[in-house]
Amino acid sequence: MQFNKSKSTKRFNFNISRDTVSHKAGSNTVSITTNAPDDTYYTSRSQITMTVKEARAFQSFLNSYIDGKESNSTPTIG
Repeated sequence: MQFNKSKSTKRFNFNISRDTVSHKAGSNTVSITTNAPDDTYYTSRSQITMTVKEARAFQSFLNSYIDGKESNSTPTIG
């Protein structure tokens, strides 16, 4: 089953693409792409693509430290 969702902000595009049936490499990815600022004619775009497992590790890291408090536990990859 295919699952695709996107979210855009002024500075970034977020995309998740899942295939719950496929076990092929690259079939479950999360990407973050930068948007060009409105006041520029040309700027390069950057994109990072990661597996869903890597995205979960990143999410765990953000959830642990985004508030600026030190945590004694290390985020784990599920």
